[in-house]
Amino acid sequence: MLARLIEFSLRQRLLVLLVAFGIAAAGMIAFGRLPIDAFPDISPTQVKMVLKAPGMTPEEVEARVIGPLEMELLGVPRAVMLRSTSKYAIADITLDFAEGTDIYWARQQVAERYGNVVPLLPADVGGGLAPISTPLSDVYMFTVEGGNLSLQERRSLLDWTLRPALRTLPGVADVNVLGGHARSFVVVPDRVRLAATGLRLRDIADALERNNRNDGAGRLRAGESALIVRAEGALRSLEDIGNVVVRAGMPPIRIRDVAQVKVDALTRYGAVAKDGEDEAVQGIVVALRGTDASQLIARVEARLAELGPSLPAGVRIVPFYNRSALIERAVGTVTRALMEATVLVVILLLLFLGEWRASVVVASMLPFASLFTFLLMQLTGQSANLMSLGGLAIAIGMLVDAAVVVVENTVARLGPEAAGAHLPRLHRVYAAAREVATPVAAGMLIIVLTFLPLLTLEGLEGKLFSPVALTIVFALGASLLLSLTFVPVVASFVLKEHAHSEPWLMRKIDGFYRPLLDKALARPGMAFIGAGLALVLGVVGYLGVGKSFMPTMDEGDILVQLQEIALHFTRAVGGAGHRGWACASQPARGRPRGVARRVR
Repeated sequence: MLARLIEFSLRQRLLVLLVAFGIAAAGMIAFGRLPIDAFPDISPTQVKMVLKAPGMTPEEVEARVIGPLEMELLGVPRAVMLRSTSKYAIADITLDFAEGTDIYWARQQVAERYGNVVPLLPADVGGGLAPISTPLSDVYMFTVEGGNLSLQERRSLLDWTLRPALRTLPGVADVNVLGGHARSFVVVPDRVRLAATGLRLRDIADALERNNRNDGAGRLRAGESALIVRAEGALRSLEDIGNVVVRAGMPPIRIRDVAQVKVDALTRYGAVAKDGEDEAVQGIVVALRGTDASQLIARVEARLAELGPSLPAGVRIVPFYNRSALIERAVGTVTRALMEATVLVVILLLLFLGEWRASVVVASMLPFASLFTFLLMQLTGQSANLMSLGGLAIAIGMLVDAAVVVVENTVARLGPEAAGAHLPRLHRVYAAAREVATPVAAGMLIIVLTFLPLLTLEGLEGKLFSPVALTIVFALGASLLLSLTFVPVVASFVLKEHAHSEPWLMRKIDGFYRPLLDKALARPGMAFIGAGLALVLGVVGYLGVGKSFMPTMDEGDILVQLQEIALHFTRAVGGAGHRGWACASQPARGRPRGVARRVR
């Protein structure tokens, strides 16, 4: 089969060149469309629910909110782990699904179960499904500064101008708003006046609820026309709220008679400070799962630039975290290593082959194999990140192995003193490629097989290291295919028929190697002893070297985070239905430390 492939390539040389350049063009387009990020997405298919339960303690949240929800969520198809965290006034529930589960199907299952349990929850519990994001979805953070605006005005600007504009961008899951004062109409009852009029706090709440809506009153016919009658009662200002009638009579009792109405802020549970100075108002752009972070950040910056002229005078949007900087440094590190490796390979080819034409033929493999790899990465849904591009950098030296063997044998066959020198040129090129096709293919297959075990890894390890293995397998497969098709065709055009002498570097190396080989063959026992000692030293070195799951990533971005310690309850339910509870001291954002669990 390999011989027929080589024969077809040399018979259809123009077709092979056109296909090779077509694949290269498709690879360039694919590289431009590849999602680029610093790290691969290692998060599982996960659905998170965040519910607010005002005024409830962690124990009450656990009993009245999380308990009914967990009972309803047990048995969701393809679910593997159910976790929940109870905090003051907040319930956090996370459901992990099996690998490969469609995220939208998973969210639909959880939403249906949540709809079934809503009637059982307290009336004031609100919230629902969190955005479709991952732990690495925070891609852009900024503050609203300047303009002599108060914290409340900055918060309102972010809530009602910037956030809606950014949420319309493709790829934005949500825009979180932190800090400042959320503007609100506040009614402060006067208990003395309430007691004097015989009213209760519930009466004020009911009156506000009844009067804060618009109602339709049917239609009024006027000849051939029909007029829609509508009663507008939605509250728009402090005066509207103050005029709401609590109890009818002569005279009627209004809200302003028994309470103070003012503009204030919602109760705050935290604040944001920047550079250790005054408080700030912060926005966080959360990327949708699977979105190209680089393109999303570019769209966010463009939209903020568009909004700039419409903002109040002096107001500035100041970014303090931009994922694109990390992506550029991380991917740039690997790209630089890839370029350095390519240059080094070309130099070594010139030194060891000793002929620039042969070196050019072999070096042409590098861009074509790399572009072919990018095309396969796009077709399989891979992204360009540290791991996938790192795999290509690792394989860059192996990409030319097959081509070196084919070209070197072709050079030898094209010599005037080689066997079959009287045969046509194409026949000699075909004979040279066919002669080494089987050992070259076997060698590449062995290398590929050494990386296949990485594809069997599951969970976090699989998501982290599978891109490395896949990229190397794609690159080596492309290299083998091009070595048996593209390389013989290019060699038939570029290589010349002339006597080939051994390169100077190879003559020098051969002068050291032959005496050493003769000694090893003369005393094989010493050779075996030396190899055994090297093996033992390697094992000892492996046992003594430090080990870590991940290398230290230092790409220049430093994030300092302070977390408040809170007492809350954590519950976990495994795939087998085991349930347990724990009371633990844990950071407010839900990363447990020292959780003791009792399974019942």
